[in-house]
Amino acid sequence: MILEHAILPVRPGTEADFEAAFAQARPLVANRPGCRSVSLTRSIESPNLYLLLIEWDSVEAHTEGFRMSREYESWKALLHHFYDPFPVVEHFISVIAE
Repeated sequence: MILEHAILPVRPGTEADFEAAFAQARPLVANRPGCRSVSLTRSIESPNLYLLLIEWDSVEAHTEGFRMSREYESWKALLHHFYDPFPVVEHFISVIAE
């Protein structure tokens, strides 16, 4: 399992619109092959920062499966205009399991 991590810096004042757009966009990624879960949480200290965590079967399920899809084009149209600056996406693998 791979964990995608991104801190999403949303332009201040657009948080409610972003959350509504994310609710529309979530099924676009959640229903893709290889996607196990999607979560979005909001920072208490910096309310315009969101933490996006997506569990994937593999990095390729994200980078090739989702990012090369029509769904990703819709995802971009719904969400990318909210970010300033554009977020950095990292992929993580577990080194210690419970």
